[in-house]
Amino acid sequence: MSAEGRPMQQLAHLKRKVYALVETVSYEDLTRRKYDAYDVGMLILIFLNLVSVVLETVQSLYVPYSHIFRDFEVFSIIVFTVDYVLRLWTCTLNDKYKSPFWGRVRFAFSFIALIDLLSFLPFYLPMIIPFDLRFLRAFRLFRLIRVLKISRYSEAIRSFGRVAFAKKGELLTAGLAILILLLIFSSLLYFVEHQAQPEKFKNIPEAMWWGVVTLTTVGYGDIYPVTGAGKILSSLMSLLGIGLFALPAGILSAGFVEEMRSKRDQTKKCPHCGEKLD
Repeated sequence: MSAEGRPMQQLAHLKRKVYALVETVSYEDLTRRKYDAYDVGMLILIFLNLVSVVLETVQSLYVPYSHIFRDFEVFSIIVFTVDYVLRLWTCTLNDKYKSPFWGRVRFAFSFIALIDLLSFLPFYLPMIIPFDLRFLRAFRLFRLIRVLKISRYSEAIRSFGRVAFAKKGELLTAGLAILILLLIFSSLLYFVEHQAQPEKFKNIPEAMWWGVVTLTTVGYGDIYPVTGAGKILSSLMSLLGIGLFALPAGILSAGFVEEMRSKRDQTKKCPHCGEKLD
């Protein structure tokens, strides 16, 4: 091999190693332990960021240790930025994004890549827009989006996503049934209770707050029926709410059973020919 071609080969080798590390795919000498170390490290950093957001609201902690919070935020931004840049650089090794330019554009606009971008972009906005704009403070809330990055590093979260996607039709049907029940009972209770409690049941949207509290069987007690018909409707809705809210749980449980069965079937296949083993 010529001396000119060796650096390009080394760069391609490095790119494949980086891609394997950040995307957790197999490649040569990258062991499972190295994958786990990277994933666990990112999970810990994301968790510490959430803890930091919570503790910053405690003035007795934030005031004396503000420099530590600030330094940790800068460190996190550097790590998340480098992680995003590495993913953007190596994404062309995926057949879905193999085009050097448009492939990276498609990757950048994918959902998970947008989550990655939003996890650090608000930090740079005041540098890009050098004006004292009060609305920029609201972008600090985007730090909470970092929790969504967990799906990259947790197989359990990815499994939940696959189950939810596979059962999206059933979950949508259950959600629509709950919404229809909420609208019907809230409307009925409005017409029954409006004259008796005009200050609490002013309109149907106000009655829907009662509907949500009753349907979920929370029962705050701030709004409740006082008429006989209203109490009957409230009792019926509470009983139906128990059954309806169990539907999504049952659907997800069935989905997880199918997911686990599918994983077991995959482990029983020959790694060379793909045929199922006895």
